[in-house]
Amino acid sequence: MNYQTVKEQLQALIQSLRQSLTKRDSNQPIGAPITNIKIDENQASQMEGLTVELERLNPNPQPLRNAINLLNGTWKLEYSTAREIRVLDSLPLGLQVGQVFQVINVAQAEFFNLAEVKHPWKVISGGVKVTAKFEADLDNSGLPNQRINVYFDKRYLAIDEIFGISTPMLNPLNVAPANNPKGRVPSLDITYLDDNFRIGRGGDQGLFILQKVVDVSSTNF
Repeated sequence: MNYQTVKEQLQALIQSLRQSLTKRDSNQPIGAPITNIKIDENQASQMEGLTVELERLNPNPQPLRNAINLLNGTWKLEYSTAREIRVLDSLPLGLQVGQVFQVINVAQAEFFNLAEVKHPWKVISGGVKVTAKFEADLDNSGLPNQRINVYFDKRYLAIDEIFGISTPMLNPLNVAPANNPKGRVPSLDITYLDDNFRIGRGGDQGLFILQKVVDVSSTNF
């Protein structure tokens, strides 16, 4: 089986899970990332199995050495098992996370993460943006391979609307230094990469599956 076939199976499973979650909860934000705590164990196991198979068939097994420019652009988070994404499923005050994006600029070695946050009753909507720099981690041969080291910079909080009324004066509402873990440098292994699909695993093996998108209107924060 080739990587394209497995990729299509994984994409189809994600779409099926998204439809199932929306049917179960009509207030589910459109496009929000799926996490393993939202689905049952069999579904999570199926996700992991297809992901591992796709990683094995990776057409760019040394992405930072041979295909780094494929990282450029806007990526939408589709599925994750990472703790920092799972906690977004239990925001206070009835708030819900919407779409989550990552915008990467390889030439500048920087990116930002953007999470939309909304209330289902349209009381308030806004977002959280975190900027960061990154660098390739060198392997034993002194060359880049799969791992990047991440250095978080600033965290922005914005409120776009309150009761449907635009609030540009609250964008941003707050800007603060982003916290980096003490005593270690956060890292991410890029375990699969093609022109529009990416899989990564964090230092705690948290899984991130992302799809490249063309429409960047939702990332103008």
